[in-house]
Amino acid sequence: MSGLEARELRYFVAVAEELNFSRAAERLGMAQPPLSRTIRQLERRLGAALFTRDTRQVVLTDFGATFLEEARHALEVLTAVDRRARRAAQVTPTLVATAKPGIASGMLRRVVDTFRALPGAGRVEIAVSGYREQADMVRDGRADVALLSLPYERRGLDSEPLASEPRVAALPADHPLARRSELRRADLYGEPIPRWAGASEAEHAYWCGREPGADLPPGPVVGDPSQLLEVVGLGQAVALIPRSVAERNPRPDVTYRPVADAAPYVIAIAWPAGTRSPAIARFVSAATDLYLDRTLVS
Repeated sequence: MSGLEARELRYFVAVAEELNFSRAAERLGMAQPPLSRTIRQLERRLGAALFTRDTRQVVLTDFGATFLEEARHALEVLTAVDRRARRAAQVTPTLVATAKPGIASGMLRRVVDTFRALPGAGRVEIAVSGYREQADMVRDGRADVALLSLPYERRGLDSEPLASEPRVAALPADHPLARRSELRRADLYGEPIPRWAGASEAEHAYWCGREPGADLPPGPVVGDPSQLLEVVGLGQAVALIPRSVAERNPRPDVTYRPVADAAPYVIAIAWPAGTRSPAIARFVSAATDLYLDRTLVS
């Protein structure tokens, strides 16, 4: 079998995600017949069916489901290589660093300032990103390094923890637990706890103060810290949050209490696994020199 083409992989992924050739063709901006021909040619070259088809539906075969994950990964790698190569080929090569707003972006600014002061440091661009975007941005080449909080999907990344801080419970001011001076994770069992939009089960377990695989409590879906504190203030949930978030958000309707056995909130620096980029290596070194084993402060 000759080498696969990126075009074929893109066509296959579109059909696999839409499970409809007409919608996939529309998404790709092409006619359906050449798309169907390409998929059949790909199946012949692979020697296995990717889809089962009838007049009512298109379904991935077991092989097709496995091939989908591999195709997505291959396209992600190709996209990342293209983006990083273009940045490296600029007259002034640029390193892109990303973090979400708040403590992480403040840390990133200080790392960038330190890096820029190094002899021969290149250009650095800061990209402020949203919740849970940082790892994907490094994997697909939109960023070269990221400051992100644990836990996260580590696929394709190397990382180094930089700094940590305790987490505290955010409670409605009239909640019975608010009368206690200190809590433990078990005190929160049975309470509704917010779920971050798009969070994995491992991430949700962490924010609930539970072990991965445990039965997790339901709770309202939230998209940012302000929304989370609002549902707590309304009495709809309790939450585990970084201490710095509590310190920056005093509210009469929310009480904060330390949780003695909660895993800390950790910010790490991540970069593409196996990279040999000297610029990335120097940037990571600047970050670890500044922050390794530090306690986060607001």
